[in-house]
Amino acid sequence: MNFAVLVFPGSNCDIDMYKAIEDTIGQPVDYVWHTDGDLSKYDCILVPGGFSYGDYLRCGAIAQFTNVMKAVVKAAEEGKYILGICNGFQVLTEARLLPGALLRNNGMKFRCHQTILKVENNTTAFTRDYAEGELIEIPIAHGEGNYYCDEATLKELQENNQIVFRYEAGNNPNGSLDDIAGISNKAGNVVGMMPHPERAVHEILGSADGKKIFTSILSAWREKHDAAAIR
Repeated sequence: MNFAVLVFPGSNCDIDMYKAIEDTIGQPVDYVWHTDGDLSKYDCILVPGGFSYGDYLRCGAIAQFTNVMKAVVKAAEEGKYILGICNGFQVLTEARLLPGALLRNNGMKFRCHQTILKVENNTTAFTRDYAEGELIEIPIAHGEGNYYCDEATLKELQENNQIVFRYEAGNNPNGSLDDIAGISNKAGNVVGMMPHPERAVHEILGSADGKKIFTSILSAWREKHDAAAIR
């Protein structure tokens, strides 16, 4: 299985993401620069955190216009797996691959600490190795992680089981609507989340709870390709 880690000017979690793939599932992984318009060789595209283009205008607003994001849109339409983390989540909403927007934290301060998430949907390709309702410890590091959408969109997210992660009740660090920490598109092949699972793949980092996101992706891909081979 081939992984791509996108790199924009201002990305700062790209190395963490690359190492997480190497260390958790040992699959081929490449850095892909923002000017590259061809992602055809990749099965999963990872959009990392950081401050793409310095977060000028809005977080992720400039990155959406790059050649590589046009290729990401095409990859998503083809059913490939797309995971955006932190700034990557912001980029995916700006590119309209996910609904809603990320606003300034309700305390107007950058938050950087461990947080507890609840796995709300364990049927996605990114969460299948978790139990439904499992509590996991994953760090956050963001100033604009306050997820917002209108009432109609929220209802749709709830009804379609598109809310993948919530902050544990009473521990919402940024004011996100409905305690949302991560969502998927309707097809379930695109997921965005604010917390950083790539920084939680070894106990020495404080938690290894993020590891299952990457093992889930690999097992989902293998199952999909085994089924295709049988047909």
